[in-house]
Amino acid sequence: MFFLRVLPFFLAALSVVTMSPARARATDMQARQPQTSLPRVLVLATGGTISGKADTRSAIGYDAGAVTGEQLIAGVPGVEKLARLKVEQISNIASQNMNSQVWFHLAERIHEAFARNEADAVVITHGTDTMEETAFFLDIVTGDSRPVVLTGAMRPSTAISADGPANMYEAVKVATSPQARNRGVLVVLDDTIHAARWVSKTHTTALETFRSRNAGPVGMADPANVRFFTPPRAEIHLPLSQNHVLPRVEIIYAHADMDADQIDEAVKNGARGIVIAGMGDGNVSEEALSGLDRAVKAGVVVVRSSRVGDGFVNRNVEVDDDRHELVASLDLNPQKARILLQLLLADGRNAPTDIQKTFGRDY
Repeated sequence: MFFLRVLPFFLAALSVVTMSPARARATDMQARQPQTSLPRVLVLATGGTISGKADTRSAIGYDAGAVTGEQLIAGVPGVEKLARLKVEQISNIASQNMNSQVWFHLAERIHEAFARNEADAVVITHGTDTMEETAFFLDIVTGDSRPVVLTGAMRPSTAISADGPANMYEAVKVATSPQARNRGVLVVLDDTIHAARWVSKTHTTALETFRSRNAGPVGMADPANVRFFTPPRAEIHLPLSQNHVLPRVEIIYAHADMDADQIDEAVKNGARGIVIAGMGDGNVSEEALSGLDRAVKAGVVVVRSSRVGDGFVNRNVEVDDDRHELVASLDLNPQKARILLQLLLADGRNAPTDIQKTFGRDY
């Protein structure tokens, strides 16, 4: 009789001892992440430094995309107390290899998750080199009030004092904040919250590399608090291209002694748009300007941006944009101007006056 009474306890103990590693991890995740009324956050991992491992080739060398999203989340203490997390690996690449196909995949997964009510917010882990471009693309095509937050790291996950875990924790905290709704896509790193339109990487290696040029950050975050400085804002919204193809738009960097060869070559190679990373207020040499005139006559849309970094590219200052039928990028840097122009062209909008109106929104 004694044996019959203790048998159930013996079998329960035996099941714990013989539990498979996968089931053990699932049980551990459930224990660390109780099924409560916590908000649901879908984490979409794409790779980057935040998922990197140190390499011995130099003191700061590393290989990006060496750690999975699930492994990354497992290394963030306390994040399971903020939200019920679901992790999906979209890609695992260095951000210099980021491309429009991954952008479309991210955008469609976000649309699907929100349409099916799978998540209350989305957090995307991403490399820092092209984070501002991915954030800006998603900001234009997402069009949902629920938060989408990008985060990353300047140091790999195996580095001394890696910044990834803190950034990841704060990204989830921002994503679950009611204040984060209706703000478009946000970027969270180094205790700072940036809007996708303004944010830019400004230093090759510093932790505080991201700045919101011309506008400043929209808020701050730390493990205890999320604070926004600005009210929610209206967003530009354009549809995703159904065929997953963006028109070819080239960025051409202006410099002293510039001729028109690169401009003419871009037209020959089938570019539908050209963004000039101009000198100063988006300026180019007289010879290059003649090349831009030829491009416009060939049906190519030309946007003047600036290589400077801060400040606006204004219309009709040193360049008569009206006469040359050019578009001034205003606050958008060359890489963001390129994305907006691609999406406008994909939407069938190619009149410079119409494109200028869209570039002038939300600043």
